[in-house]
Amino acid sequence: MTEKRDEIILRGLRENNLKNIDLNIPKEKINVFTGLSGSGKSSVVFDTLATESRRQMTLNYPLYIRHQMPRYERPHADLMQHLSPVVVVEQKPVRGNSRSTVGTYMDIDPLIRLLFSRIGSPSIGSATEFSSDSSFGNCPECSGYGEIVAPDINKLIDHTKSLRESAVRFKPLAPPGWQGRWMVDGGLFDPDLPIKDYTKEKYNMLIYGPPEGERAFSKYYYKVGNRDIEWDGILPRFIRLYINRDLTKLKVISQEDVLAVTTQAPCPTCEGSGLNPKVLECKINGLNIAHYDRLELTDLLVELGKIQDPVGTSIAQQAYPNVKQLVDLGLGYLSLARNMGTLSGGEAQRVKIARHLGSSLNNITYIFDEPSAGLHPEEIEMLTHMLGSLRDNYNTVVVIEHNLAVIKTADEIIEMGPGAGVTGGEVVYQGAQAGLKKASAITDLDHKVTINKIPRQAENWFGVKNASANNLKNISVDIPKNVLVSVCGVSGSGKSSLMFGAFTGNYPETIAVGQGSIGTSSRSTLATYMGIMDDIRSILAKETGQPVGLFSFNSTGACPVCEGKGVTTPDVAFADPVTVTCEACRGTRYSEEALSHRHKGKNIVEILELSIDETNQYLEMPKIVKKVDTLKDVGLGYLTLGQTTSSLSGGEVQRLKLASHLKKVGQIYLLDEPSLGLHTKDNALLLEVFQGLVDKGNSVILIEHNLNFIAASDWVIEMGPGGGKRGGEVLFEGTPERMLQSETLTAKWLREGVGLNVKPSTLPASESPMKSERFHEVSR
Repeated sequence: MTEKRDEIILRGLRENNLKNIDLNIPKEKINVFTGLSGSGKSSVVFDTLATESRRQMTLNYPLYIRHQMPRYERPHADLMQHLSPVVVVEQKPVRGNSRSTVGTYMDIDPLIRLLFSRIGSPSIGSATEFSSDSSFGNCPECSGYGEIVAPDINKLIDHTKSLRESAVRFKPLAPPGWQGRWMVDGGLFDPDLPIKDYTKEKYNMLIYGPPEGERAFSKYYYKVGNRDIEWDGILPRFIRLYINRDLTKLKVISQEDVLAVTTQAPCPTCEGSGLNPKVLECKINGLNIAHYDRLELTDLLVELGKIQDPVGTSIAQQAYPNVKQLVDLGLGYLSLARNMGTLSGGEAQRVKIARHLGSSLNNITYIFDEPSAGLHPEEIEMLTHMLGSLRDNYNTVVVIEHNLAVIKTADEIIEMGPGAGVTGGEVVYQGAQAGLKKASAITDLDHKVTINKIPRQAENWFGVKNASANNLKNISVDIPKNVLVSVCGVSGSGKSSLMFGAFTGNYPETIAVGQGSIGTSSRSTLATYMGIMDDIRSILAKETGQPVGLFSFNSTGACPVCEGKGVTTPDVAFADPVTVTCEACRGTRYSEEALSHRHKGKNIVEILELSIDETNQYLEMPKIVKKVDTLKDVGLGYLTLGQTTSSLSGGEVQRLKLASHLKKVGQIYLLDEPSLGLHTKDNALLLEVFQGLVDKGNSVILIEHNLNFIAASDWVIEMGPGGGKRGGEVLFEGTPERMLQSETLTAKWLREGVGLNVKPSTLPASESPMKSERFHEVSR
């Protein structure tokens, strides 16, 4: 009798570009979905499998509870059976406010506060008293923020200018803002006199407000009259409106705008902890709660293990697994107090993974979206071990991945394709690794990286001297101009601090492309994001004599029934939500009037249905042609002008973001992991774009873990040797070929990537066409 396989059964999948496909996904296995970006991987895993599992889970709750929970529409599929509860770790960046730390994100801080409230001595009170958010627990000096932010009068005021000339450098307090106009027109100050020429009395009135016990008023003129408003001084007003609040909640201006005109220093009263000194008197084994927060996680495990009190032991045992999970993922050098916003991409990725792995439940389906993102090859080994542990604990693991090291851990490989977009949506292969080698022309598990043996020779160099921000150890580095440079190293080693901090500080003209989201939405299309939609509307308006707004589904051209959405969502009360194509516009989003006007035989919808590859044959405006060509260059020619950005895959979004920047010549480009979300074949295309930029006279600098990019570079800089305080040093500067002879971690994996399983000392030395004397490896 044959053994029956326990499988997730999916039939007739039609979400997005899926072409009515059938799949059986084995349970208690590692299942890796791979294929070109845009081939349909996310449509299967997230839009179908995860969504249906969540939808079915909510059906187990009573209606009155279900009404308060997220509601999921049934995916477009014929049959979805044998699903299990899902835990989803998406690729979205970790978000949080200025107080969000590793401890709060991992939910460890509440347990530590509870621990101190129960066994700390002297006893303080409830657990909430140990929080900087509580009225008792926060520091009276800094209001719980841990630092003193004070306005710098010389940054805030240009004393050589008058008020009318915007002597106030902070925009909300300068013209043409209402507060700036109030100072200029109110009659209390001479608006045309340089601030340095004010009398002492007038200067103090402007900066600090009226003397204590006195009041001053200044007239504010508005459209229909005027009224007197009490004047309080620039500094008191700035402190009240922009400092004594959570800066991350500011809407009109950014936190960076405020910090640009202030000085920041650790609060001397609470030593940066944000806690009341009375709270800090409470200790466990000689350490207060601030000490616990600042301990490296490896040391925190030791302290938790020292607790003998029965109540304390029970609480410590609840905190221990989450801390241990972070340590096992190579983050033992972090502390609970580490701000989430300061983590590198690789560190944040692992913290996010660890947050979802604290449960001992099994028979769960764990879904990971490119978990290798931001990780050095050395760190991927820890990731694959974690995936194996989940499977061995009788869980099903589903991974979307391009990294070959992760793909090779799979029990089952499912490759989507054969192309992307409309040319994808099919199952190209499903089975074991051995079969993939024979069946797939897309994913090559035996792929070897190619070392650049003829690097470009630099004539000039960028300089960074004595960089010491964050974990940088007062380093100096020279970076060659007009070549392709890769900056590598384990996550947290100081790459971003060096390049996005010190380097851009020295060279502010740098076009820096980080890992931030592009702000996708159902109202945003490729044409709007690339800035050519206005030109397309103008072409139609000029030819037809109609207003430009008629050709926008966000304006007067919108379908009056669906209001430009293309779909309607009828009220179905407590039933699952349903999205229906609008019957009036048939999903086009436009009114009948907008569709009646044409340019060269096509209306606005037919123009937006043109693929990127077809656009230049129809629209000849030079600005449109130039921008469309950049989309072709990054391999997005198969997408349409009207495709919404919310429907794009992670790899497509990454390339769209790059395309919006790659337009200029003679520039410095700094890109943070451009390979994220991209298949090996997509990477080869992107690499050609970067090489082309360099050939045109640009300087291209990549922060990368991808060995294909590192090997193809003209110059490589490696940071390390570890993450956090164990990093911040320059380990290597030189060509990729010289790196093969190095003893660094990246060099080890580069040798493996090219198929060299020998020690560097046995490799033949070779001279670099670039200044070989500049090569050096820094001994640890």
